[in-house]
Amino acid sequence: MLIDEILTNEENLRRIVCIAAEPGLITALGYLDGCRSAWLPMNLIQAQRDYFGAHPYERIDAKGTFHMEWKKN
Repeated sequence: MLIDEILTNEENLRRIVCIAAEPGLITALGYLDGCRSAWLPMNLIQAQRDYFGAHPYERIDAKGTFHMEWKKN
């Protein structure tokens, strides 16, 4: 029966679930760490928004808002 197989292999199943959940937890912790950082990844996101959507951005070393003319290939 299926339940017998599950109970027989419970330890292996638990190990597989932990391995499968690890990347998601690592990603979530990386996101939280990034939100607390003064430099990354928020400034990277601002640069991408500026490049793809022509949104201005702020700098921490100068007052005002800025926009770059990105080189087109």
